Amino acid sequence: MGLMDKVKSQATQLAEKAQQAGQAGQAKLADFQGKRQADALLLELGGIVYADKMGRAEPGSDTRAAALVSQLQAFEAEHGAVTVTKADAPVAGTGAVPSTGSVPTSSTTAAPAPPPAASAGPIPQAQYGSDDA
Repeated sequence: MGLMDKVKSQATQLAEKAQQAGQAGQAKLADFQGKRQADALLLELGGIVYADKMGRAEPGSDTRAAALVSQLQAFEAEHGAVTVTKADAPVAGTGAVPSTGSVPTSSTTAAPAPPPAASAGPIPQAQYGSDDA
């Protein structure tokens, strides 16, 4: 019975770690979704300000801008300060070429890595029986 107790203990520990990892993932997802919401509010507010500066403000745009500012203030009260990303800031992982510097044109540029191999099927799942048997 000692071996089964050890197996149960390890399974319980693994389940707790998996639950903690899941909670951390949920928190990251919530942060990401919150950032997207703030970005959408800022984008609309920026569009209203731009149209106003260009002399193409729509009727009611001042009211909508005030509502957006209120929503951003409420967002900041709940999630913390909103940071504004500069439009010319480099975006990681997009493959965008910076505006300064030269672009390599020779044939010495490394070829892209091949895609990962497809798996042979689903990951096998362990089956645990009860120790009553």
